[in-house]
Amino acid sequence: LGMEKTQGARVKVYFNLHKKVWSVLHMTPRGWRLLCHMPELVLDNVTWRASNGWGEVMGLKPEQVNRVNREAVAFALALRDANGKSDAIVNGVIGPHGDAYRPTSVLSSDEAFDYHHPQVSVLADEGVDLVSAMTISSTGEAIGIAEAAQDVGIPVALSFTVETDGCLLDGTSLADAIRQTDVATGGYPAWYGINCAHPDHFSGQLRGDWIERLGMIRANASRSSHAELDEATKLDAGDPDDLARAYADLRKRLPGLRVVGGCCGTDLRH
Repeated sequence: LGMEKTQGARVKVYFNLHKKVWSVLHMTPRGWRLLCHMPELVLDNVTWRASNGWGEVMGLKPEQVNRVNREAVAFALALRDANGKSDAIVNGVIGPHGDAYRPTSVLSSDEAFDYHHPQVSVLADEGVDLVSAMTISSTGEAIGIAEAAQDVGIPVALSFTVETDGCLLDGTSLADAIRQTDVATGGYPAWYGINCAHPDHFSGQLRGDWIERLGMIRANASRSSHAELDEATKLDAGDPDDLARAYADLRKRLPGLRVVGGCCGTDLRH
């Protein structure tokens, strides 16, 4: 299929399954662009740790954290425009409030809304096309982030990280995490993703209609567990060819997959 037909097919599937999300995104230029013209490049901002809680750890005041986010967006926009990639999606990346592997506390949806809203608002105001929450390990935090994005009026993608059994840290399955988040938010997230886990850790979970909501995979090159990665003293790059074969299999199994990338241990070889 040609690119336009391929993108049209993706939009058709998405529309049929998630009419509520379509109606929300259809009303915003950024949302329409995401659904009808998915470009070849998603350009992330380096803002995964640029929230007020992590800023406080680094001795930064809220206004300084806001400036970090604004400058990151400005850099990405300038990089996009300077390289003739005007149709690239500029993605405002946000991360969990704590250590995704070993959180000291788990946020409720209301707490997550309050925590993430300032960063989501700044990123949206500065002109990102999409906000993506990466390495999220609880449904409460995912729901709060989606509600913050909905309040601001920016499309959002939510990416969960899983343990070696393919489940979230508290044992929640990916299927239940996505269903619970969709129910709580009226299906607002544009798509869901999985990151910071090797395909071997979650491929066995990919059964059922819910997988049509998976639009992003950013897997680890390493097969190590989160606990093992925390203790590692050397980067584990895994096998690039083996990871490529795993991605090829995921493309066949995930009809809504539209964004692929890498996480721990990956580099240009992958």
